[in-house]
Amino acid sequence: MTLPRSRRQFLRDLGISAASLPFLSGLPSLTGAPLPQKRQRLVIMFSPNGTLPKDFWPDQEGKDFAFKTILQPLEPFKSRTLMLNGIANLVRGDGDNHMRGMSCLLTGSELLPGNIRGGGGSPAGWAGNISIDQEIKNFLQSKAETRTRFGSMEFGVAVPDRADPWTRMSYAGANQPIAPIDDPYQMFAKMYGKMKDKESLVSILDDVQADFKKVSAKLSARDKAMLDQHLTLVRNLEKDLQKPEDDSKLAHPMPELDPGVEIVNDNTPELSRMQIDLLVNAMANDMTRVATLQYMRSVGQAQMRWLGIEEGHHSLSHEPDDKKDAYEKLQKINTWFAGEFAYLAKRLSETPEPTGEGSMLDNTLLVWTNELGKGNSHTLDNIPIVMVGGGFGFQMGRSLKYNDKVGHNRLWLTLAHAMGHTGLQSFGKAELCAGGVLNLA
Repeated sequence: MTLPRSRRQFLRDLGISAASLPFLSGLPSLTGAPLPQKRQRLVIMFSPNGTLPKDFWPDQEGKDFAFKTILQPLEPFKSRTLMLNGIANLVRGDGDNHMRGMSCLLTGSELLPGNIRGGGGSPAGWAGNISIDQEIKNFLQSKAETRTRFGSMEFGVAVPDRADPWTRMSYAGANQPIAPIDDPYQMFAKMYGKMKDKESLVSILDDVQADFKKVSAKLSARDKAMLDQHLTLVRNLEKDLQKPEDDSKLAHPMPELDPGVEIVNDNTPELSRMQIDLLVNAMANDMTRVATLQYMRSVGQAQMRWLGIEEGHHSLSHEPDDKKDAYEKLQKINTWFAGEFAYLAKRLSETPEPTGEGSMLDNTLLVWTNELGKGNSHTLDNIPIVMVGGGFGFQMGRSLKYNDKVGHNRLWLTLAHAMGHTGLQSFGKAELCAGGVLNLA
């Protein structure tokens, strides 16, 4: 985002380096700008291979619900949680359920013809529609008052280095998949400068920290709190960057395997938290108001050794429910994903809203979903939908159950309308929007 000439010159007169501009340019204390208006933000998080319905969906409906095992990490945010049981991906056509579950998840329309063959069904190609995150991004970017530097940001955690309908959920349009960035250092470089290597990044971080000290005395209490968030992020990144690249201390060093086999290494929990911290930081700086956070991929064989699990996630998800050992491991896996979702909510709840009113979670809606309702049945019914946060006018603190299958197209249409995109009459496959927006108020 290009700064107005006077603001850019003002910061330069203070002796601020170019690397620090993204951190400091939006602080009213330094620029004389008015406090920002209230912002609406949307984050969609994805985890793969379905869930365990008996340990996921509450038995009760309405406000008097209790979290089951998997969602226990969300207990601190119960009053700010909205669960939707009965949302279904009704998109059919070519491809297997994993392919359609993933690439039709946010696009709401059929896959295009192609030659990618899955485990069943006819071969298919990429999705045939823009995804809802990009639709909302384009709407916000069309207006000066909601335009941000990036429009949207696509974060990944342990997404494999391959491109197919099982690895992509965001689409700029038909046949236009968007790859998430799953390297925190690449994401940091995108946000705060174009560094060629870790050494140059560490050098720039030194300059940024020096600049922060120069301006600290000129900041209001609100801006100091935000700057402290930035400093903490920089210190943590610098610490990570200066670690020797040696896996000899890992409990399970990465083995040399065929490159076609997907392996998630033991650093995944740390990388996840780094990505979440960067996501929160980007939204605090108003670099974006729309983001996706994709964990792994559909049909992913992540080996979650940090949970004491050696088997691949997808293989475990195919086991029958009465296989106790596999079921308990799937509980651990899905509970871990819930914990990362809860950490994202926690970080936003701890970060002051730039307007000075409440926390960022008050104006941010987090949506956690999956490509399947249940792994061993490959169903596209009852896909997990858990929302946490506020700012969309929804009545939170509830568990809702729809008796008839509600097309997920209607949910995405509802989110778009809640963000002011009321001119959107349908999303994805138009007939799957019959009934219009959902009444979540």
